[in-house]
Amino acid sequence: MLEMKIGYRRVSSESQNLDRQDLDCDKIFEEKVSGAKRDRAALAEMIEFAREGDEVIVWSIDRLARDLRDLQDIISTLNDKGVSISFLKEKLTFSGDSDDAFARLQLQMMGAFAEFERNIIRSRQAEGIARAKARGVYKGRKKTTDENRLRKMKDEGHSVTEIAEQMGISRMTVYRNL
Repeated sequence: MLEMKIGYRRVSSESQNLDRQDLDCDKIFEEKVSGAKRDRAALAEMIEFAREGDEVIVWSIDRLARDLRDLQDIISTLNDKGVSISFLKEKLTFSGDSDDAFARLQLQMMGAFAEFERNIIRSRQAEGIARAKARGVYKGRKKTTDENRLRKMKDEGHSVTEIAEQMGISRMTVYRNL
């Protein structure tokens, strides 16, 4: 059986750079998407690609997941397939045949800190938006729906479903605008 070193690199946005996550691997999966989301294309591809005996290498725990449950689920899924996973920054490795209680404790603590950090970021963002709204600076996202066209179509007798399909928006958006 050929064992591979598989890398996973992630940053949160398109403007960020993956270069600091230097991984020496046979194959690398990478993406620019929030770690708060569990549905990530490259992550799913990496999990599907990994085979028994392979090792997945990730720069740090927070690059794999920002939610403790997701982190544990991803590691369990890989370990159940016979794949080990190593985090370079934390110097931790998890495999299905290892039952290192101290490593598990560290994983749970680091995962909890990553989740806590994500919650703090979200809270600060909400506070900043609230302050900007109070000053009249923040107006929210610009509308992308042509309300005049939407109302005209409704007045012409088109159903909500027809309006949504023709305008390329959801029915909920149509209802919200009406």
